[in-house]
Amino acid sequence: MKAVDSQKTVRKFDFQRLVRDFKGLDSSDPGLWPLAPRVAVMLALLAATLGAFWWFDWQDQAATLTQREAEEQQLRDSWVGKKRQAVNLEEHKRQLAEIDRQFGALLKQLPNRAEMDSLLADINQAGLGRGLQFELFKPGANLVKEFYAEMPIDIRVTGGYHELGEFASDVAGLPRIVTLNNVAMSTEKDGRLKLEAKAVTYRYLDEEELAQQRQAAKAAKGKKR
Repeated sequence: MKAVDSQKTVRKFDFQRLVRDFKGLDSSDPGLWPLAPRVAVMLALLAATLGAFWWFDWQDQAATLTQREAEEQQLRDSWVGKKRQAVNLEEHKRQLAEIDRQFGALLKQLPNRAEMDSLLADINQAGLGRGLQFELFKPGANLVKEFYAEMPIDIRVTGGYHELGEFASDVAGLPRIVTLNNVAMSTEKDGRLKLEAKAVTYRYLDEEELAQQRQAAKAAKGKKR
């Protein structure tokens, strides 16, 4: 018990001594201060100095470093992407050539302006050849796109079920692209079927029309400015 009481007395005495060391300090002569206040002041000055460096210099440097690291990562990613493209360059060229070939094949399925009359005659003949009777065959106005134009054709034709199916198959099998949209069927009083649809065919624009498209696009762009 005496040993424990002695330790408590030493600890209490040390704490009281530390408190006394910080009392009555002469600010004009820090050299005479006890060790504890001098160490505390040095640590405070060190912390203040480090804080000042961080606030006025190191903070900006840290932000710049973070930005440079992000830029470095972007450059690395870009380099990896370009390297992959370079490795697969021949495959990309092959795919591009295949796309051009397929696009050219599709383009050949589009008639030009001079061939449209022949295409319309082929559609009409496909119906007549199946013994169908046309009540309406009315081409509409061209809807001009970027490099091609759509021509809608309102069709109303009557005939038997099988003949109408064969007609639709014949239209789909034409060498030119023709689609049947908005198809509706009804039964006539005599038992025959009536088919109403909007056939849409496509043609590519000739050089004159393409030039007009480019001129119109240029004029529209100028108006926006």
